[in-house]
Amino acid sequence: MSVLVTGGAGFIGSHFVRTLLSGGYPAFADTDVVVLDKLTYAGNLANLDPVKDSPRLTFVEGDILDPKLTEELVGASDAVVHFAAESHVDRSILGATDFVMTNVVGTQTLLDAALRTGLSKFVHVSTDEVYGSIDEGSWPETHPLEPNSPYAASKASSDLIARSYARTHKLDINITRCSNNYGPYQFPEKVIPLFVTNLLDGGTVPLYGDGLNVRDWLHVDDHCRGIALVLEKGRPGEVYNIGGGTELTNKELTGLLLEALGADWDRVVPVEDRKGHDRRYSVDISKISAELGYTPQVPFKQGLADTVQWFRDNRAWWEPLKQRAALAR
Repeated sequence: MSVLVTGGAGFIGSHFVRTLLSGGYPAFADTDVVVLDKLTYAGNLANLDPVKDSPRLTFVEGDILDPKLTEELVGASDAVVHFAAESHVDRSILGATDFVMTNVVGTQTLLDAALRTGLSKFVHVSTDEVYGSIDEGSWPETHPLEPNSPYAASKASSDLIARSYARTHKLDINITRCSNNYGPYQFPEKVIPLFVTNLLDGGTVPLYGDGLNVRDWLHVDDHCRGIALVLEKGRPGEVYNIGGGTELTNKELTGLLLEALGADWDRVVPVEDRKGHDRRYSVDISKISAELGYTPQVPFKQGLADTVQWFRDNRAWWEPLKQRAALAR
C-alpha cells in the first residue's frame, strides 16, 4: 500500500509520518509513504529526520496547487491523507489570500486528481474552528458550520468541497475535525511552543483579552492515532471529530506553562484581544469512539511536561525558526 501525505513535513503531518514508518499503526506496517510538502515557513525537513533513511519514505517538494504533480502522485497512491494547509489565525486576519488558495483551491486540486485517477481513500484533515464558538455543550459532527475567522472559513470551505466530491462522485472521503493540538515539533508561532520558547529565553508572553477563551487540548499523538483509525476503517463520506478531553482557559494554560518553566506572572503581557476571537471550542467525540474505538491516551499533565522538556532539549531545532521569523517581520 502507498499513502500520499500532503503537508507531511509540518507539525501534525510529520508526526503521522514518523509514527507510521516507525510501526506505530499496525494496520499500515508495510505501507510506503510519499510526502508532498511545499516547505513554506512551517514545513521543515528536519521534522522527518528520525525516519529520513526509511526505504519506505519518499519526499517530494511541491505544491498541492500543481494539477500535473498532484495527478501524478495521487495516481500512484492507494490513499491520500491531506494535512497541507495554512493554519495560523492571526496570519489569516492580516491577509486571507494564501489561506483561500491553499486550503480551498489546493484541496479541490487534490480532489480532482483523486477523481481522475480513481483513488481508493481520501482523508481530509480539518479543524473544530469550522463550527464557530459554543458557550456550553459540545459540537456533534452534524452541527452547522459557522466559521468566524478567515482561516476557519477557508477550512470550512474545503470541508464542503470534500463533502461535495463524496456525495456527487461517490469518492471514499472522510473529514476529521480536531481540537487544539500540542506536542513536539510544533512551529513556535502557536501558543504552547511560543510561550515555552519565549520563557526559556527569558522573554515575556502575550495573553489575549481577559484570557478566558476556552480550548480543548489534544496531544498530536492522539490526533494522529485518530486519523489512522479513520484511514483504516472510517465509513465513506463520514465526518469524525477528534478531541483530547482537556478544556482550559487561556489563562489557566498560561499558569501551567509559567509553573512548568519556573516563571512568574510578571512575564505575562496583556494584549488587545484578537479580532473575532472565538470564546470556546468543544467537540463531541462519541461518534469516533463508538465506531472506531478512539479514546485519547495522553494525559494532559504528562503530555505538557513532555512537550516542555522536548523544547528544552531541542533548542537547535526551534532557535533558527524563531530567528528566521524575526528577520521576516
